Amino acid sequence: MRLSTSVLALSVSTLAIVLAGGCDSNKHHDSMVPVSDMHTMPKMATSAIAVLYPTAGNNVAGIVHFTQGNDAVRVLADIQGLPPNTTHGFHIHEFGDSSAPDAASAGGHFNPEHHPHAGPMNAMHHAGDLGNIVADANGAAHLDLSIQGLTLNGAKDAIVGRSVVLHAKPDDLKTQPTGDSGPRIACGVIGIAKEP
Repeated sequence: MRLSTSVLALSVSTLAIVLAGGCDSNKHHDSMVPVSDMHTMPKMATSAIAVLYPTAGNNVAGIVHFTQGNDAVRVLADIQGLPPNTTHGFHIHEFGDSSAPDAASAGGHFNPEHHPHAGPMNAMHHAGDLGNIVADANGAAHLDLSIQGLTLNGAKDAIVGRSVVLHAKPDDLKTQPTGDSGPRIACGVIGIAKEP
C-alpha cells in the first residue's frame, strides 16, 4: 500500500512540474508564430471568372471576367451566339447552381440588401443587377462595366460561388423583381480565377 501511495505522490509531483513549465508565459515566447503570419486565412481573390453555357434549346456561350477594384468590381463579358442586333438582361443570381436545364436552380437575382430591381447605375438596385448586354450584327456582345459595392469574396456582397445569367429579352430596369427579361438562355457559375 505504501508503494502505491509513493508512486502516486511521485506522479502527481511530476505532473505539477510539467504543468507549471507549460504555463510559463516567457517560455518559448520567441518561437510562437503570430496568427497574422499563419497561412490559415484564405487569400482575398482579385480575379474571378464565369463560363456561360447555354440552357436547353439555346446556343449562347461566353466568358465573364470579374476584377476586384478598391470599391467596385469590373465586369468584362464577351458572349456569342445571340440573335443579331438584340438586347438581353444580364444579372448575377443568388446560387452557384446551373444544374437545371432552364437555369432555375440559380435562384433569383442576388439581392442581399433587399433593394428593388433597377439599373446598375441607380442608387438603389439589386447587387446582381448588371443591366443589359447588346449583340451586334454578328450576334456577339461585349460589356465592360464597374459595379460599386460588390466584392469577389469579401465581407460585403460577395459574388464568388454565385451565377451569372443571360436572359432572352431586354431588362426594362423597372419591373419587379426581374425587369421582365424573360427566360434564362445562358448561365455560368462564378469561380476564383488563376491570378495572372
